[in-house]
Amino acid sequence: MKFIVDAQLPVKLAVALTGAGHDAVHTLNLPDENRSSDLYITRLADSEGRVVISKDGDFVTSHIVHGSPLRLLQISTGNMPNSILLPLVLGNLDRIAVAFESVAYVELTSNTIIAHA
Repeated sequence: MKFIVDAQLPVKLAVALTGAGHDAVHTLNLPDENRSSDLYITRLADSEGRVVISKDGDFVTSHIVHGSPLRLLQISTGNMPNSILLPLVLGNLDRIAVAFESVAYVELTSNTIIAHA
């Protein structure tokens, strides 16, 4: 899968996703780095077929109201150390990929995956 990881999430997540064989970029690697606007991130993700991974509720609103980003993985875990977050995301990637086969908005909590219709 192809991902763009938003600024509230660690660069280590993009690195771990890449290490797991995915194409992942963090907003820190964009021209405006972590100051990249949500609109820029959304347009880039949609044009490159990337899933936006974010904690930002603004992406949820944009997805629901405007249908963009086309695919969104919302991380709804609250704050947690990278030592817990990274295994949580990586350990659920297969289930997340399956969810994206039927929906465009997936939410990952600390104990479940929600496929939003």
